[in-house]
Amino acid sequence: MKNRWLILSSALVTQTILGGIYAWSTLTDLLSESYGISNAESGFIFGLSIAIFTLVMVFSGHLVSKKGPRLSAIIASVFYLFGYLIASVAHGSFPLLLLGVGVFAGVGIGFGYVVPLSVGIQWFPKHKGLVTGLCVGGFGGGAIILSSIIEAVKLSGMPLDRYFFNYALISGTLLFLCALFFSFPLSIEIKAAENKTKTAKTSTLLWVSIVGMFCGTFSGLLLVGNLAPFIRMQALSEMQAVFAVMLFSFGNLSGRIIWGHLFDRMGSRIIIHSLLLSALFYGLLLFISNELILLVCILFLGFLFGSQFVLYAGSLSRNLCVKEFSRLYPLVFLSYGFAGIIAPGIGGLIADAFGSYSAALYLCIILVLIGSVVVWVAQRLEVQQ
Repeated sequence: MKNRWLILSSALVTQTILGGIYAWSTLTDLLSESYGISNAESGFIFGLSIAIFTLVMVFSGHLVSKKGPRLSAIIASVFYLFGYLIASVAHGSFPLLLLGVGVFAGVGIGFGYVVPLSVGIQWFPKHKGLVTGLCVGGFGGGAIILSSIIEAVKLSGMPLDRYFFNYALISGTLLFLCALFFSFPLSIEIKAAENKTKTAKTSTLLWVSIVGMFCGTFSGLLLVGNLAPFIRMQALSEMQAVFAVMLFSFGNLSGRIIWGHLFDRMGSRIIIHSLLLSALFYGLLLFISNELILLVCILFLGFLFGSQFVLYAGSLSRNLCVKEFSRLYPLVFLSYGFAGIIAPGIGGLIADAFGSYSAALYLCIILVLIGSVVVWVAQRLEVQQ
């Protein structure tokens, strides 16, 4: 029997590398100083990579369900490697950086993201929530690690071209080596599970997950995408705004792991708790003026935002066979990608129109309450069947 701990370690390394894309903003000043790349151009590179990543996941999910996880992971390593190799020879060309990081690396992330989730939950069937939390937590933690590496690169004075080249070789090689360990366990339980979920139940579970994921992540992305200006509107300092972003990020990372553990103990019924608690803390932001309590609310909202990436994946993995999970979870994740495109901008537009973020917070409350109602109705119907 294969060593499932080695497979889990490979899954965590893979997610940590791929999650480094969220550290892209820390390169903005180097891109500007070295190449004259504007903040808008840098942001567009990042935005395109996220859009490509979420779209490609739909195709990679089908590939994993048909051909297994190893092929998709190998494809991910190749695209990721060549993406940053292109960036290393771009020499400041915005179109080449867009092609390399935005398209090629984005495709690599899309092919790689679903693999650790699909593999991990099958090798640890009794701890699906915790394993899911560790994997998506690794994706969030990758940004923290790579940000530290980039800061060291800045201090060393390494040319950006050299950094991209070194990063391409190291990350691409590690991704390829990890890919070689990925496989699904060949057990009677998994084979028997292939036909356990009825079509009607699968469809209901899918749409509930899509609606819940969209409502929860839209609200979180609206907040974090406008968190610094929101904090400054509360008459707090720039330093406090930066600290608030750090608190949200820490809550997001820890929440992914802790909610995974809670899911293993309590099951899908805690989904509604996460949404209702989100409504409570968004409501507190409307009325709290105390600095300490405000920052605590930000921490908890990051913690609740992190739950969204664990609970729906855990619910799907518990109710679907491995092929169905690999095929359907990317469709749920698309709702997060769509929320990421529109939520921060909508929050900014509302603030510009009304002069504050109060209306935006009310929108967040309404959305998470809608999500909680949808989840509650679906769970009640399931109990009655």
